[in-house]
Order: sequence, then structure tokens, then C-alpha cells
Amino acid sequence: MRVSLKDVAAHAGVSIKTVSNVVNNYQHVTPVMRERVQRSIDALGYRPNLAARHLRKGRTGMIALALPELGNPYFAELAAAVIDAAAAHDYIVLLDHTGGRREQELLVSQGFRARVIDGLILSPIELEAEDLRDRAENVPLVLLGERDYDLPYDHIAIDNVAAARTAVRHLVGLGRREVAFIGDRRGRSEPAQLRVRGWREELTAAGLPADDGLVAATDGWGHVDGAAAMTRILDAGRRPDAIFAYNDPMAIGAMRVLYERGLRVPEDIAVVGFDDVVEGHFGAVTLTSVSPDKTAIGRLAVESVLARLGGEAAEPRRVWADYRLVERESTLGRGAPAGVPQG
Repeated sequence: MRVSLKDVAAHAGVSIKTVSNVVNNYQHVTPVMRERVQRSIDALGYRPNLAARHLRKGRTGMIALALPELGNPYFAELAAAVIDAAAAHDYIVLLDHTGGRREQELLVSQGFRARVIDGLILSPIELEAEDLRDRAENVPLVLLGERDYDLPYDHIAIDNVAAARTAVRHLVGLGRREVAFIGDRRGRSEPAQLRVRGWREELTAAGLPADDGLVAATDGWGHVDGAAAMTRILDAGRRPDAIFAYNDPMAIGAMRVLYERGLRVPEDIAVVGFDDVVEGHFGAVTLTSVSPDKTAIGRLAVESVLARLGGEAAEPRRVWADYRLVERESTLGRGAPAGVPQG
């Protein structure tokens, strides 16, 4: 038989309302009473009926998270952060993989799951502002990523220009003078454009040339794309002394090519990635990387959805999440410490 609030109340010798206050973590319960009820909860093995709790509020207890590339380590780690943040509020997360395709992003944003979710967290790649401006669905929407839509939705992002400048500043500070950028996306990609802009601004500020011949455009953002871009730069007869890659998989792909060509990292060419995914921590040469605060991004996204649901939010807001540069062996050499936050 399922243990009820009534059973817990009888065991603890208190009212059902008191048990409910403890279960729902209301503040106005004395520590002594909270401990007394918790002992009964533990003794009886009581588990709250979360579905019923959400239904009483007219909610489903589920949030959708739509991401472009679940195979990308950054998005996998971001999904875990959102799931953990939602669980802290007794919410379940439904994952949607859009593949970065406009038709799939439209389907998600226009509410094909509207009857089963309370809110949507979306990281769009191809959607245009008018696609979201005409959105009829009233389920709260929170945007992730760096595309600037200027629309009345909460938006969680990091400052890509500043983060890119931090990465390049680190390389220049180490004495590197010819810094290549790998991962400028063919076609529109605002995050890539912003990171190229940061690369260019920091080199210019340092009095160094921002050589467009050292900007390698790619169709994708995976290991293969990074390797292909690095190969093109070397085959063109260029030998930069540093690489700033759009993301960690591309940086790792580039380092493989450097190894095959007999070039040492970082002695010959220093490498910095972006996103600080776990894979970069365990290579033969650990990867220096810009590390967005993925835990904070997940928490802020979930809190924004719940604030909209509770009517607590005022004007839509754009929130900048923190980042730091984690310095490792790919720029500092063998045995380098994990490093300290920069920028």
C-alpha cells in the first residue's frame, strides 16, 4: 500500500497540513518539527506523488529541452545540467534533437508537445526572428545560445566576443604571434561570427595582424572538421604558432593532424579550444579551453521557465552566464596545472 500524508501525520502525531508543509519545504516550520516529520517520512518510506502535485496546479511536471546536436559533448553536458536543475524542482525533462534543422526547430517552437509540457528551453540554429515572433503557443519559452533575436523571451548566453578575446589574449601573452582560427562556419552562424570577431579584436588590440588566410571555414563542428581545417592550413604552406578552435572537438581533431605531421603541442603550435568538455581533460596532451558555466546555464534556464509559470517574472531578460579559461598542457606544456579563471 502506498504511504500517504495521513499515514505520516499519524506516525508523527501532527496534522496533515504540517506534513505537507515539510514535504513542500515551506519556510515557516520549526527545525524541531521538521526533524520530527522527516523521521516519520524516513521510517515509513513515504514518497510524494509528484504527478498529483503538478496536476493540482494545472501542470504536467515536464519541461522540453530542444538541442541541435546531442552527439556534441557540450550539448550532452548542458543537457545533464538542465536535467539536474529541473530535478531540484521536481520536474522531468523531455529531450528533443533538432539537428539544427529549421523545420524541426519550427515544429518544436510552435508547440507540438504543448499538451505534455509546461515550458520549452530551445537552443536554435536556423530559426529566424519572424519564426518566433509569430509563435502562437503560450507555453513559456527560454532561448539558449548566442543568436540575438531581440524578442520578448528570456535568453541565456555567454559573451562569445569577450570569451574569444580571453582565449587569444592568453596565447598572445605566451608570446604567440601568428594565431589561426578554426571553425568559422560556412553560411550564417552567429556564435562562430562572434568568436571570429573576438579573435580579430584581440589580435588588433595587441598590434598583431588578423590574417584572414588563417581563418578556416568548415561545414560542421566535429573532430573531422577540425582535422580537415588544420590540414588545409598546413597544406597551404602556413605554419601558425597557435590555434584557437571554435570548440573542443575541432581542437582535438586539429591536434591529431599536428601529431601526424610531427608538430609538437604546445612547443611548435599551442592550441586552445572552447566549451571545456570532459574529453579534453584526458588526452595525451590536455586541452586548454574556454569553459562556460554549464551548471549555471542549466539552472538559469530552468529557473526562467518556472518564474514564467509562476507569474513571478517581469520583463523578458537576457542573462550572461559566466565563463573562465582553464589553462592546461596544450598551451602551458607537460605537467601544467588545471589553471585559474581568466577574464
